[in-house]
Amino acid sequence: MKRKRLSVAIAAIAAVVMSVLFIPAASAAPVSAAFTKVSDWGSGFEGKVTVTNGTSASISTWSVALDFPSGYSISSSWDATRTSSGLTHTFVPPSWAGPLAPGASVTFGFNGAPGNFPGIAACRLNGGSCTGGGGGTVPGAPSGLAGTSTANSVSLTWSAASGATSYNVYRNGTKVGTPSGTSYTDSGLSANTAYSYQVSGSNSAGEGPKTGAVSVTTKTGGDPPVGTRRAAPYLYMGWGNPPSPATVMSATGIKWFTMAFILSSGGCNAAWDGARPLQGSADATAISQIRAAGGDIIPSIGGWSGNKLGPNCSTPEALAGAYQQVISAYGLKAIDIDIENSDEFENEAVQDRILNALKIVKQNNPGIQTILTFGTSTTGPNYYGNRLIERSQALGANIDVFTLMPFDFGSSNIYNDTVGASTGLNNKLKSVFGWTTAQAYAHQGISGMNGLSDQQEMTTTATWQNITTWAKNNGLARLAFWSVNRDRGCAGGGVVSNCSGIAQGDWDFTRITAGF
Repeated sequence: MKRKRLSVAIAAIAAVVMSVLFIPAASAAPVSAAFTKVSDWGSGFEGKVTVTNGTSASISTWSVALDFPSGYSISSSWDATRTSSGLTHTFVPPSWAGPLAPGASVTFGFNGAPGNFPGIAACRLNGGSCTGGGGGTVPGAPSGLAGTSTANSVSLTWSAASGATSYNVYRNGTKVGTPSGTSYTDSGLSANTAYSYQVSGSNSAGEGPKTGAVSVTTKTGGDPPVGTRRAAPYLYMGWGNPPSPATVMSATGIKWFTMAFILSSGGCNAAWDGARPLQGSADATAISQIRAAGGDIIPSIGGWSGNKLGPNCSTPEALAGAYQQVISAYGLKAIDIDIENSDEFENEAVQDRILNALKIVKQNNPGIQTILTFGTSTTGPNYYGNRLIERSQALGANIDVFTLMPFDFGSSNIYNDTVGASTGLNNKLKSVFGWTTAQAYAHQGISGMNGLSDQQEMTTTATWQNITTWAKNNGLARLAFWSVNRDRGCAGGGVVSNCSGIAQGDWDFTRITAGF
């Protein structure tokens, strides 16, 4: 990580520094400010802002306000005095700086975190445009601010402010969103809690005044079933000598299964493995058996391979309709979107399509639990995972559970790496949604891999017991593993579809998971 060190002799060399930074402008222009990302090292980044006086007169001072994307913060800064409020960081000249001469430039910099910084969300110089030095007329305050709530979200609406090109939403004084339209859903909130909201308009001249504060109280209770633990290992009826779910339930006490995989049967139509129909298939028969034994299922939509619904459904509405086919076929309480690979997880347009579709699903199916399952690094979500979380908040998708798949690291200690990944996710959720540690864990899940993984990592039954205990003690919402089909012993058998590759009893991992 790069770090800047301020000289102890700033006062003595100030004149020299300022003379170096005063660069004559090619021609007269307004005062402007430009951001540059100097470097990015994965866990942090360095940024620089250059302020240029393109006018013919000296300016005695300046002020640059930078709005960061959600989840990013500044750890240190130099060559300017900084104040921070939520996602907004405001810089003014340091006390030792003199006037900015005509045609001169001055720079200041900062280090921030995490890495993969996408750029500044908005920049204001002297209250106006960073490219034009201010001027013009800022919008007036919007009118008619009102809000409605669920247990975990607040939906706001307001009337447009004349001249506004975007809006700023403040919760309890901290900016939480910058929508372009006149509505916004603030999700991931605590139940039975009062929140204060204000909204302002912005344009190229800067940010206008805020509305008066409006208090909205979330409803009592949680959006079911957040906070309810679900142990639901994967069961795949199209692969790996699938066992009788009733037999496994009787032997282990497990009640829920995550059933794989719903894919596209052509276009925007849902089917098991893209081939077996929703009704009249081995999958439908298994679901009936599970429910007859007092259990239930979560369908897993997507996965690593196959023809997936996300890329095949052209709009969020169409994709929500495909999800609804599955929900209506089985009267579901929950759905899991296993978002992987370059066609969904690493495709930003498809990420947004999935999130908007799940928002529609939540609106049309009150009480349904929506789950996102995705890969991770050993320290938490990668760039695409962080983006998925940030966009779920920005789009108001109101996702209930974010489940990590902490394996295929080439790990020598899968317990430590599972805890490390989950802790990193917890920190990200707290940063994006403003949750406490406990609230964030109540929105988290773990989906492991029993026995040997594709990368020859070893998860023994003892290790899985430790992971289960940790997840339970920290109040996670979901625990799964891949898969019940593999939950049979075959020491030295390698990575195969119908056993774990290690010595174990039949259904040992399922039995441990049932204790979650």
